[in-house]
Amino acid sequence: MNKRLLGNTGFEVSEIGLGCWQLGDDFGKLSDQQASRILSAALDSGINFFDTADVYGGGLSERRIGNWLKTVPNKPFVVTKVGRDGQLFPDGYSKEKVRCNIEGSIARLGVEALDLVQLHCVPPDVLFAGELLGWMEDFQQQGLIKAFGASVEMIDEAMFCLQHTKLASLQIIFNVFRQDALETLLPAAAASDTGIIVRLPLASGLLSGKMSKDRVFEDGDHRNYNRDGDMFHVGETFNGLPFEQGIDLVEELTARLPPGVELSQWALRWVLDQPQVTTVIAGASRPEQVQSNASASDMPALDAALHQELAEFYRDKVKQHIRGGV
Repeated sequence: MNKRLLGNTGFEVSEIGLGCWQLGDDFGKLSDQQASRILSAALDSGINFFDTADVYGGGLSERRIGNWLKTVPNKPFVVTKVGRDGQLFPDGYSKEKVRCNIEGSIARLGVEALDLVQLHCVPPDVLFAGELLGWMEDFQQQGLIKAFGASVEMIDEAMFCLQHTKLASLQIIFNVFRQDALETLLPAAAASDTGIIVRLPLASGLLSGKMSKDRVFEDGDHRNYNRDGDMFHVGETFNGLPFEQGIDLVEELTARLPPGVELSQWALRWVLDQPQVTTVIAGASRPEQVQSNASASDMPALDAALHQELAEFYRDKVKQHIRGGV
């Protein structure tokens, strides 16, 4: 597994990370044993970057990671997020409430201080007010957190966060079906030494190439209840694409695949070919998925002609169907 430096933190993290939303049973029920096997498969595959949040399963994801951490000698880099808990979101933010949530994450993960905490897609008006980032800097100075960043929905939010000199990371939606960050955001992040953490690299599973239009998702899966943005930002589910439209686009994309490569690995490799990207967090519900995702780090870069073809594909076929903006 290749590693890249995470912004100004000094930490070298694996190019492929593990997204841990599913460990909160938000994509369907997992047992504690299944969760531990997924985490161990990631570590065995060279993954040392795990991404979770305090609201994933109401803290279940963090608790499972914390219990698992007690069993392994080589601790991975664990990043969590704060800002979407009902005590805060959408308009209850205060410094003491945010501190309380961070202390809750510390307790669930069983650590003395958090490696990295990111603001979790807070409302734009709250973010742009600027207080939250200042509070995070204070928590860093107090030793609660080692570094802080922001997970955002839109490019203008990311560009605002980059103005804060202590910002270590930005977590963004970026994939073959969402390429706009290439133009200004990624170069700006590189210039400010801010790490880029990519979420939804497979567009909620669309880019796994294993879905069909008759796929039925469990009631508790956001790909069911948030398919059209009924519960939170529409861009967080299927990249903002209508599901059936997304399946059609995947079929077109699959026809362009090099032989012998899974679509999911190919999609992950496309993200990793961007030098400003630090790590790509891909979720997995089985150890075999973890191993498949991790193998993208060892793949050769896609050639320049293919990158150009994919840029044109996004511009001409995909972008106009994305709901919620970019």
